[in-house]
Amino acid sequence: MRAAQSVLMGSIVLPALLVVLVACAEQASQDSSARLPATISGVVVNADGPVAGATVQVQGTQNQTTTDAHGAFTLHGQGLGAPHAVTVTAWAEGHYIGWTKLDPRQKISEEDSIAINLRPLFEGDNHEYTWFSEEGVHGSASCGLCHREYAEWQADAHSRAAVNPRFISMFRGTDLSGRRGQPTRFASDGKSVLPPDPTLPDTGPGFRLDNPDRAGTCATCHTPMAARVPTTNSCAWSGCHATNTADNAEAVGVKPSIRGVTPVGIEGIGLEGIGCEFCHKIREVILDPGSGLPYSDMPGILSLKLARPHDDHQVFFGTLTDVSREGDSYLALQAQSEFCAACHFGVFGGLVSNMKMTGGTIIYNSYGEWLNSPYSQVGSSLYRTCQDCHMPIKDTPYSVFPQRGGVARHYPIYNEHTMLGPSNEAFLRSAVTMTSTAKVEGQIVRVQISLTNTYAGHAVPTDAPMRSVMLVVEASQKNGNLIPLREGPVLPDWAGNYAGWPGKAFARVLRDNWSGEAPATAFWRPLTQIADTRLFPFATDTTTYLFDWPAGVNGVVKVKLLYRRAFYKLAQQKGWNDPDIVMVTSEIPIYR
Repeated sequence: MRAAQSVLMGSIVLPALLVVLVACAEQASQDSSARLPATISGVVVNADGPVAGATVQVQGTQNQTTTDAHGAFTLHGQGLGAPHAVTVTAWAEGHYIGWTKLDPRQKISEEDSIAINLRPLFEGDNHEYTWFSEEGVHGSASCGLCHREYAEWQADAHSRAAVNPRFISMFRGTDLSGRRGQPTRFASDGKSVLPPDPTLPDTGPGFRLDNPDRAGTCATCHTPMAARVPTTNSCAWSGCHATNTADNAEAVGVKPSIRGVTPVGIEGIGLEGIGCEFCHKIREVILDPGSGLPYSDMPGILSLKLARPHDDHQVFFGTLTDVSREGDSYLALQAQSEFCAACHFGVFGGLVSNMKMTGGTIIYNSYGEWLNSPYSQVGSSLYRTCQDCHMPIKDTPYSVFPQRGGVARHYPIYNEHTMLGPSNEAFLRSAVTMTSTAKVEGQIVRVQISLTNTYAGHAVPTDAPMRSVMLVVEASQKNGNLIPLREGPVLPDWAGNYAGWPGKAFARVLRDNWSGEAPATAFWRPLTQIADTRLFPFATDTTTYLFDWPAGVNGVVKVKLLYRRAFYKLAQQKGWNDPDIVMVTSEIPIYR
């Protein structure tokens, strides 16, 4: 049966194969005698007529030009003169990308004029939009059907913004096991809080322990896809007034008794945090023209203009002008630092009145730190965007998988989408350089250590002021006995297991105005900054340590720079077990 079946299949397949081979031979004969012209000309138009200033490009190449005042263009060279079909694209501000496919079998000559039509982008934002689906797959996973970037996004912190256990435990006031802390007890003056009851579990601060019926503004950055709320409805997003002002704050799993959009207790698309499509639906970031920063009372999504479409007006913004797919458009903003500003600048604790914030403390400011650094100076040799460092160019010719019709672009164009940060230890280590020396001076060994923020475009550490970097210096004899420090700085009490060790801590230290605690980590409370020892771009910090070293005793000075995600006490309260990350180390032998 098997032999007979094989013969039967062969009798069917072989003639079909011969037909295909003959057809291919005929096609090759036709294609070899027909080529596209090496120069093409044409015009880009929309419903109103010619479009000036449009970018016209031979797809998959760097061959592009700009239309003149009459919408006319001419392209020559790379990608043209070929014996195969070529796609020519066009894009202009406020339009979708348009294109036309040129086939050499159509006998196109250099005298022919090519027309490319552009459609205008739709206006407005549909906040009832339920996010993208394809082939029965919903949300960011649908992007993964075609795009290699999906796997990178899955490994990125943005994809975990809604489920980050540190964030959730800070918001809810729990530890990692879910054990809830003590509700905040206010003193009779209403301006201070009583200390926790020592007989009850203390799981550290929690926004909901202070504000049991408020949602705050966390959702504007951590779960912006969870609610179908206009980006202009700040009351709904923050729940800043009475319950009835948080109108239309529709988020799955949110209790109606909670004012505003809560970032926990959600399900479905909201659990994606910052999904692929969310970033690719941003069309504008609203910034204060005076400061260049987002407005203090407009955190996260409130500073964004989105383009969530109605059913017949889909759009995806990207960094390519030569995409030939319905609904795609180019957005230069995606490659600029301003794109990151809305969630990397945040003021907490201020009084909002008449759409303005008075007071408050800047908590997140990596964008502002970049803005104040030499890296933000356009035209300078030092100019770098957030994306240049955190989304470096990836060595691949594809964004869309070839089997899904992806176009190969053999030039640096595609960015890494894991958004490199502290979780990438090699990337973290590249931020700071260290030099260390030791000199014997009689009975003293003088150790000098210099640290320079060489490559970070913001302070080290940055953003959440629970993070710290600690320089730890250890001098010991050959037998392991420690050498006492005679003179020099030591690490503060809040360094926990390293408190009192020779070294220096780099952190932003805030004091809680309600409890007096410092360093404070309840960032939503009224706060006062009491110290900022962080390393800002290109700044160098030098410290000196004198050790009483016994004569005739050899030993070693060990130096290490550690990155710690949270202050020691807070990590203990919450049960966070993230290990310190060693950024730089050095060992200096001492011979006496």
